[in-house]
Amino acid sequence: MESFKSSGLFTKQAHVKIPEGHFEEEHGRNGFFGRVSHLYHAIAPVTWTNIEGDLKPQCQPPMFNDNLKRNKFEPILSNDDLVINIGFYTKSFENFYRSADFDELFFIHDGTGRIETSYGPLEYTKGDYIIIPRGTTYKLYLTTETKILKVESRSEFEQPDRGMLGPNALYDQTAIVTPEAAHGSEQDKKEYKVEIKRLGKITTVTYPHNPLTVSGWKGSVYPTKLSIYDFCPVTSHRYHMPPSVHTTYVAKNFVICSFVERPLEEHETGALKVPFYHSNIDFDEVLFYHQGNFFSRDNIDAGALTFHPQGIHHGPHPKAFKNSVAKTRTDEFAVMIDAKRPLIPSEWFSNNENKNYWKSWL
Repeated sequence: MESFKSSGLFTKQAHVKIPEGHFEEEHGRNGFFGRVSHLYHAIAPVTWTNIEGDLKPQCQPPMFNDNLKRNKFEPILSNDDLVINIGFYTKSFENFYRSADFDELFFIHDGTGRIETSYGPLEYTKGDYIIIPRGTTYKLYLTTETKILKVESRSEFEQPDRGMLGPNALYDQTAIVTPEAAHGSEQDKKEYKVEIKRLGKITTVTYPHNPLTVSGWKGSVYPTKLSIYDFCPVTSHRYHMPPSVHTTYVAKNFVICSFVERPLEEHETGALKVPFYHSNIDFDEVLFYHQGNFFSRDNIDAGALTFHPQGIHHGPHPKAFKNSVAKTRTDEFAVMIDAKRPLIPSEWFSNNENKNYWKSWL
C-alpha cells in the first residue's frame, strides 16, 4: 500500500492551480502507470546552462530527407524488446517478406498503397497503424511514395485494458479493419522470392508460384489496421491527463500512445494545459511528430522525432506556457513510444541528430 506524505507548498490536485511562480515536476515510477510524487520548484528543472556527457534530450529533425536512403528501413533506436525504424519507399517491395524475429507495427506517416498478406490485402493511407504478426508473409505495393515509422517487437502488440472507461473507449472494435482472404495479385511471374528474417539475417526462399495462396482463414492471429484519426482521446476540462490515457497498443516492456487533436483544459479552472515537467525515471520516451502545430515544442515539424532518456528532465519549452493561455484545443497528431529498457541510438541516429536540441530550453 502507498504511504502518501506531503510537505511544504503543494496543490490539492496535481496539475491544477500550481502555486504562482512555481513549476510542477512529476516524479513517477513505471512510466505513468506506477507510484508518483509531485514536486513544486521555484525554478523550472530544465534551466540548465550546460550538459556534459551522453545523457541529454535528443532530437531528429524531419527524417524523411536526403540523408535517408530510399526503399529500405533504417533502424534508429533499439533495445532487447523493440527496434524503431523509419523508411521512405518510392517503389514497391521487390520481394515478399516474413519476419521470424518480430511482430511488426507500421505507422503510415504519408502515402497510399496496400499490403498484401497471407490473410489477404489491407489498403493503407496516411495515419494508419498496421499490425503484422510474426511469421506472416507480406508485400508492400505503393500507389504513392510512402513514409513509414516501423516498430519491431519481440512480443505481441495487444490492446490496452480500458478498465472503468468501458470496452468502447479509445477506439471501438469496429474501427479495426481485418483483411479478407484473397490470393496474391501478382500471378504472371516465373518465380517469387520470400525474404525471411531470422536472428537478424535474411534467408531467401524461391517459389514457382505466388506464396499468397490462402483461400480462407479463421482464428485470433491476423493482421489489423487502425487509423490514428479514429482514436478517441480521454480528456478532462479540469485536469491534464497523463500520457498513459492515450495508450493505443501494449507490448512487453513498452507501450505505443496516440496523441490526437482534442479540446484543451479550461484556463479558468487553473488546470495545466501543456505537458508537465517529468523525469519518468523508469522509461525512455520517444515522440514521433506526425502532423499539426506542436505548440509545446519550438522548431519541431512533421516527421521529426524526439528522444528523452531516463534520468534527465523534460517538458514544455519556455514559450509554451504563455502560448497555451489563449489556445482552446490542440490540432497535433503524434505517436509516442515509451520503453522500459534503455534505448540505444543507432549510428544513423547519432550522425543525423540535432546536437543542440538540449539548448532549446535555455
